[in-house]
Amino acid sequence: MDDCAVYRINDRQAIVETLDFFTPIVDDPFEFGQIVAANALSDIYAMGCLPLFALNIIGFPRDRLPLSVLEDIIRGGIDKCTEAGVPILGGHTIEDPELKYGLAVTAVEDIERIVTNAGARPGDALVLTKPLGTGIIASGIKRGEVAAEVIRRVTRLMATLNDAGARVVREVGVSALTDVTGFGLLGHLTEMMTASGVSAEVVASQVPVIPEAFERARAGKVPGGTKRNLDFVRAGLDVRPGIDEATLLLLADAQTSGGLLAAVPEGKVERFVARLKELGTPAAAVVGRVTEPRAWRIAILPS
Repeated sequence: MDDCAVYRINDRQAIVETLDFFTPIVDDPFEFGQIVAANALSDIYAMGCLPLFALNIIGFPRDRLPLSVLEDIIRGGIDKCTEAGVPILGGHTIEDPELKYGLAVTAVEDIERIVTNAGARPGDALVLTKPLGTGIIASGIKRGEVAAEVIRRVTRLMATLNDAGARVVREVGVSALTDVTGFGLLGHLTEMMTASGVSAEVVASQVPVIPEAFERARAGKVPGGTKRNLDFVRAGLDVRPGIDEATLLLLADAQTSGGLLAAVPEGKVERFVARLKELGTPAAAVVGRVTEPRAWRIAILPS
């Protein structure tokens, strides 16, 4: 259940490969391209690796949209990949009634540097590098219910690379690593705990969230994908008193280009968080800890 395919090519190295694409979640085509690129690159960063090159994947409705839209999307992808030091070397475009854009991203890495989601150990701290709530906000954008300032702020967040977090992972070292995307924090943490054979506690008050997303969750304005995420993991949760449904929905919210989630050994936590803050990641929050295996996978504590 890792974020990328890993293919050993010799005794020392492996190819690390991912593929990701989706339909527009913001109106501006350039910003959409940036977000898509940041999201695709994130899978490589979530393996503790640095991307080498990328290829475009595009489905474009040329009978409904001008080619200038396609050009802007591609420029957005190139802009974000250039920021990451990753060349886009080509790709493939087809005519499609629904616009789609994505990237296939490749890395070549020393096997000993690759980090999986299967190494979490009791006592590790769980550290998150971006706030939650982009799925709920994106749903609101589609309905025209989100203020322009919030759209700008959340767009910048989704377009923020996870490269700084990956570099801290390589510098300090972690036990296990993933990113928080379509399955939400609870879904991806469940995968990590299952792969590692352990359980976790999440302290809800310590999890960074987009304030407007919390407001929408409390008002019941939550996309179906987020609700399905929560339904999928609910049987493995131990929800303590003081946790309401809106909080659970935020923790399960399907993210686009979310942050990294790292299981960090106790002796490295202070340095890990300090380096994240020095490099300016959107968040550097200790949101919980790994425990011995229990009857439940994840306990949700209010504080």
